[in-house]
Amino acid sequence: MSDTTETDLRSIPFTTAEGTDSTLADYGDGVFLIVNVASRCGLAPQYEQLEELQRTYGDRGLQVLGFPCNQFLQELGSMDEILEYCSTTWGISFPILDKIKVNGANAAPLYKALKKAKDAEGKRGPVIWNFEKFLLTPAGEVHRFRPTVKPDDAAIVGLIERNLSA
Repeated sequence: MSDTTETDLRSIPFTTAEGTDSTLADYGDGVFLIVNVASRCGLAPQYEQLEELQRTYGDRGLQVLGFPCNQFLQELGSMDEILEYCSTTWGISFPILDKIKVNGANAAPLYKALKKAKDAEGKRGPVIWNFEKFLLTPAGEVHRFRPTVKPDDAAIVGLIERNLSA
């Protein structure tokens, strides 16, 4: 399900793993697949599919972004541990950003905005678990996919393909 947000999501600041300020605009103007990740989650094998999407569509304008989150108590302690895990276990080439909160009063501003989008059942609100996916199109539409929807699901791949340059 798609929603267009009032806020320009591409201008909302967040912090990189290196501690610098950034925005989505710094990563281009194509399609974004934004995911709250957790290294010790049973859904962590989705890292492999996220990486495959990045490798397949990255040069056409897809940017996968991983935001580590420990609100579900399944993320490693330090950013160094997280980055090493992602690199050595899954060969991740897409950016893993600084650890954030996705729910509650201290949720990252980007996630506060993303959570306004509805999922396929028309529901919005809190992120329910690790590996919830938000696909942002160049037109600013946000499509929300719950954690059990795999990154290589036909609905996600179809949206990516329809919104990328040839």
